[in-house]
Amino acid sequence: MSMQDAFWAAVILGILLVVSRLIRQNVRWFRALFLPSSLIAGGLALLLGPQVLGAAASRLVGEGTWLQHGLFPAQTPAIWSSLPGLLISVVFAALLMGKPIPGLKTIWYTAGPQICFGQTMAWGQYVVGLLLAILVLAPGFGLPEIAGALIEIAFEGGHGTAAGMGQAFHEAGWPAGQDLALGLATVGLVGGVLLGTILINIAVRRGVIQPGADTESLADVKLYSEDVTEAEIRELIRDKERESQPTDPLSLHLGLVAVAIGIGWLILAGLRGIEAMTWGAPDAQGNATRVFTHVPLFPMAMIGGVLIQVVFDRMGKSHLISHRLMSRISGAALDFTIVAALGTLSLRAIGDNFVPFLLLALTGTAWNLFVAIVIAPRIIPTAWFERSIGDFGQSMGVTVTGLLLMRVSDPTNKSGALESFGYKQMLFEPIVGGGLFTGASIGLIIALGARTVLGITAAVTVFWLLFGFLAFGRLARQNRVAERERRSEWLAKPRR
Repeated sequence: MSMQDAFWAAVILGILLVVSRLIRQNVRWFRALFLPSSLIAGGLALLLGPQVLGAAASRLVGEGTWLQHGLFPAQTPAIWSSLPGLLISVVFAALLMGKPIPGLKTIWYTAGPQICFGQTMAWGQYVVGLLLAILVLAPGFGLPEIAGALIEIAFEGGHGTAAGMGQAFHEAGWPAGQDLALGLATVGLVGGVLLGTILINIAVRRGVIQPGADTESLADVKLYSEDVTEAEIRELIRDKERESQPTDPLSLHLGLVAVAIGIGWLILAGLRGIEAMTWGAPDAQGNATRVFTHVPLFPMAMIGGVLIQVVFDRMGKSHLISHRLMSRISGAALDFTIVAALGTLSLRAIGDNFVPFLLLALTGTAWNLFVAIVIAPRIIPTAWFERSIGDFGQSMGVTVTGLLLMRVSDPTNKSGALESFGYKQMLFEPIVGGGLFTGASIGLIIALGARTVLGITAAVTVFWLLFGFLAFGRLARQNRVAERERRSEWLAKPRR
């Protein structure tokens, strides 16, 4: 492979994204399901590549046909397969840059109940996944016990995290794990929208949320308002000020992303060096317990981005970093990551493990529904449905799914769920859903064993659950009584 091959592979990815955008604009049910263009482009890459079109042409015409690699050059899939592990570091390096880092007291005061709820849902995905792997998948289907981490990696982490964990799965000797994770992420994304819509309709009919004149349907909801707010005007003014600087703002922001990745690499190299000299040193038999060897770069790149933001905040220069521009850089890298990962997804790996794949999808979905329906009203005192539906959408697919469902259930944000969700992310993303523990999960299961990690994640899940009950449960019970009375009055009103 040459640089020219890599260039054309990137060009093809861009063309697929443009084509998928046009398809999404003209196919109504794609828009109704809120499938992102990158997911459609990834599906096109898979269908037009060697696994579908190439395989079909080889069967019909025979080996050696010009379509045996699909519509793409022979080297293109190999180049695509290496992109996710690289670009995911760009995604996470830019993720938290440009955002002011609020104090823990501010975060907890605004979003304490939602933090407990979101952490319970995320850590519980490890618990149910590891239980399934230990009791069913490993003994019954011969899968490695690291399959227990797939639910959190795919559902809570989404396509980007699933793609970025490819190196960890390969180093663990189970490359099919990435294919299953990507497949599960797709199931979660579609299922999150469909199940979230059903939950919202049930909540309306039972009076849990009251539709008003401003209520939007999922088909009509717009995630971002077309009206320019005062904050957006200030951001545009700051962008114009940056453009007057000698360094082009895009170049500056790309440079900061590169510095964040470099800091992350230094942190990871340092941790691996410490591990090799301490607990990870080989014993007399040559065996070594290594965790950071299996940790990918992207969670450390996120820490690098946070450190840069903290430095800029302390220096009073935070205005030089545009969160809007960082979001675009991160979003573009994520789009290319998803298309490249889905385009090289192994359909054979999913087919060979279809029953375990189905069990993982059903188990993860059942846990998310249980927490959203049963646990949420018992630890979230006010507007429990509007707040929990956002975390449900996120835990099934991506953050945008959660935001969409919140906009449907509470279009004008009367409940304040949007602010709570945003603050919760500050304590959520660095740890799970693609954070430090997600990145280290494969290595921890290999080093400590699935049962030990099950015990750890179960303890953390119980901690957040009990903490939520003790800190907010009494107020939640009182508000539930008042809510039942209000709901009874609303349901008793005559309907036209």
